[in-house]
Amino acid sequence: MNKKSEEYIDFGVDSRYSTIEEKTSDAVILMQARLERMKNLPKEQIIRTKLIQLKLEMDEFLKQGTLGLSHKFSDFLGKYIDILYTKHAYFSKDLNITPVFLSQIINGHRLASEEFLLKLTVHSEKTFETVCFFNKNTWFQIFYQEKINQLIFRQDEWRSEIEKQVKFSELV
Repeated sequence: MNKKSEEYIDFGVDSRYSTIEEKTSDAVILMQARLERMKNLPKEQIIRTKLIQLKLEMDEFLKQGTLGLSHKFSDFLGKYIDILYTKHAYFSKDLNITPVFLSQIINGHRLASEEFLLKLTVHSEKTFETVCFFNKNTWFQIFYQEKINQLIFRQDEWRSEIEKQVKFSELV
């Protein structure tokens, strides 16, 4: 075995392709086959798969803790609604809220209220019942984790003003 072959083994390089064109061609063929297979999936299976994917994304966001600045509560909410409904108005009707209220939450112009979070939790529990386990605290955790992330990320903006207001008159 020559030195070059040993390097491929050591680093896990796929040696089936001698050129980038071959690799690209196979990737295109594979993607076409995947898309063709997806066309034949029933709508229920597609929804189920998307819900599982969303749940995994939410779980990953929560695992990241204060490092997870890439997602927002409103992003997850928008994806959830888009998976299940053709129009946001249908979701707002099911939750007994106005479409304007929902739109303001999704677009970040309004914070989700406690009542909204409770309704969303109940809706999600019923939706995920036949799909997979969904922790009833997930929406609350995502909402408040985003708030924590924002406060930590924006410390430079608020810290100096807050430090001026804090006094230590007597320390134990």
